Amino acid sequence: MTEHQLSLLPFYAGWGIHNQRLVAAIAPLTGEQLALRNTPQHWSIGMYATHIVANRAWWFHARMGEGSADLTSLELWALGVCEADVDPCHPAAELVAGLEKTWQMIEQTLARLTPADLEQVFPPFGEAERVRHAKLVEPALQPFAQMWLDAAARSGVVRPAVSRQQIIWGVLEHDIHHGSEISTILGVHGLPVIELD
Repeated sequence: MTEHQLSLLPFYAGWGIHNQRLVAAIAPLTGEQLALRNTPQHWSIGMYATHIVANRAWWFHARMGEGSADLTSLELWALGVCEADVDPCHPAAELVAGLEKTWQMIEQTLARLTPADLEQVFPPFGEAERVRHAKLVEPALQPFAQMWLDAAARSGVVRPAVSRQQIIWGVLEHDIHHGSEISTILGVHGLPVIELD
């Protein structure tokens, strides 16, 4: 068998299609539409999209070391969304750029990896690594970075080591889950939903 035949990319072909449809749904939205929520207690479309971008960058770039250094700024992009329910109000063009950039990283990673690579295990992220990442975020996000660090310190929970297979599956599952929430909000407000086959 050739290396191409062993690539993981063909097994995840639907993920790329899902990303294209997510981008197509987000791209035409106005700032007002990105702020839509199902209820005041739920996140907005923009918050979910920001969270998807950050989750991809965190797991693939920060944890697995994939992609280029320009992804570092996206790793903690959703700080404030999770910590304080604050909408960073990224315009659609920024969200689309983040989705496309992180998808390109995922696609290149899957094209390069083989089934044997799925077994690689990544150790838990220690306090020193969290602090290093928190210092990399833009100044406006620093208060949320501190909230993130404080919450991790208070919990005292040491997350277990994770395999590459767990990371890939977790990010895919996360994309689908939050993509469906975005689609639901769009539908509730009479906007075009994310197309599914």
